[in-house]
Amino acid sequence: MLQRLSSSLFLLGLLGLSFTSPAQHKTKTKTKTKQFDAVVGQYAKAGQFNGTVLVAEHGKVVFSKGYGLANREWSQPNAADTRFRIGSLTKQFTAMLVMQLVEKGQLKLDAPISTYLPDYPKPGGDRITLHHLLTHTAGIPNYTAQPAFKAASIQPATPTAFVSSFATLPLEFEPGAAYHYSNSGYFLLGTIIEKVTGKPYAQVLSEQILQPLRMQNTGYDLPGTVLPKRAAGYARSGQEYANTPYIDMSVPYAAGALYSTVQDLYKWDQALYTTQLLSEAGKTTMFEPVKNGYGYGWITTKGVMDKDTVSLLWHNGRVNGFGANLMRAPKDRNLVVLLDNEGGAHVEDMTMDLMRVLYGRPATGPKAAPAAPKAIAVSAATLSTYTGKYALAPTFILTVTTDNGQLYAQATGQPRFTLVPTAPDRFTVASIQAELEFVKNAGGAVEKVILNQGGQHSPGAKVE
Repeated sequence: MLQRLSSSLFLLGLLGLSFTSPAQHKTKTKTKTKQFDAVVGQYAKAGQFNGTVLVAEHGKVVFSKGYGLANREWSQPNAADTRFRIGSLTKQFTAMLVMQLVEKGQLKLDAPISTYLPDYPKPGGDRITLHHLLTHTAGIPNYTAQPAFKAASIQPATPTAFVSSFATLPLEFEPGAAYHYSNSGYFLLGTIIEKVTGKPYAQVLSEQILQPLRMQNTGYDLPGTVLPKRAAGYARSGQEYANTPYIDMSVPYAAGALYSTVQDLYKWDQALYTTQLLSEAGKTTMFEPVKNGYGYGWITTKGVMDKDTVSLLWHNGRVNGFGANLMRAPKDRNLVVLLDNEGGAHVEDMTMDLMRVLYGRPATGPKAAPAAPKAIAVSAATLSTYTGKYALAPTFILTVTTDNGQLYAQATGQPRFTLVPTAPDRFTVASIQAELEFVKNAGGAVEKVILNQGGQHSPGAKVE
């Protein structure tokens, strides 16, 4: 009896320490709302955010607001129901569909690709499992990093036909031996989903996830669909804007072709606390990190909030002109969602700042843009050695020319870009984040160029 009483008194003491009245709670929420708005406003003012944000605390939405314009031609503002392309956040949904089919007995995580796609080239088809595809440990080269991708990205493709564009590439490592983020794995998963269900990926997604959760503002961004409240994607350079380059959404497919709203992604987050879509055991498998913190469409990490360490599940996404980030703190049922239609280069930093505010910590605010590389003088004679044509892919040629002492580059089907020298053999591409590096052979003649962009390095041999 004494032990019981002592426990009860201790419990009451704990409750007393954490107790706040409804009025105090409302005041705290109002204060945080102002802080959220101030933080996002700082990023927007700095030109580092243009989109919509949603913050949920303990499962309830406490802040949601749009910033900037969804459509610059019509001066249409972003709002809570604006629809954005979400890029690789799509992978969460693809992983969920796979796990649902696993629980139905239609797929096995340890089964090789060839079980479901018998025509997939061997030996990869017999060695790569669905688990490898889900965790980016298959060793299949990332198709979006291939030199021919830019030319291919504007062409409609069927899943089966597009798989052939990367299926025969040599594996980068033995399946399961390492981690390398690859959209190819999730493209293949979409193809497998279609194969075993006999339905298009978009239909399976709608029937198994979107309709049950009433996510009416989410879907596969089919090219022919007239989509109300769709945000346009933009590329920004300084104070200048341009419509983002076209991409046919059959190419991102199950790796990155969805659109959504912050409100619908909140519904998605809330469903993950239930067994409506997947069993508890299935969710544990899906969230469990394998290599580099990556599970099945989710990244696990720890967020240090001053003295507090918070377990976080998240994923970001980028596709031409759009950036997205969704971060959950499951223990506290906290959520931050950011959708941006100007590339979203800073959504990860913003997400962490909003999480800090959620946990009562100060935000760091936007970081100053890095200084532009200083241009150097390069002689006309040196520039002339770089002129010519470089094959980044059989049908994707980079033509380098000079005009009045200025070097230019023009890729197949694209406008001409000014090249700014930062070293005798290195040039930044004006208006986009890319660099060209010219490489000479032992005899001193230029033999190739390397395009460095987005962490990828694409070589192109000089053909003329």
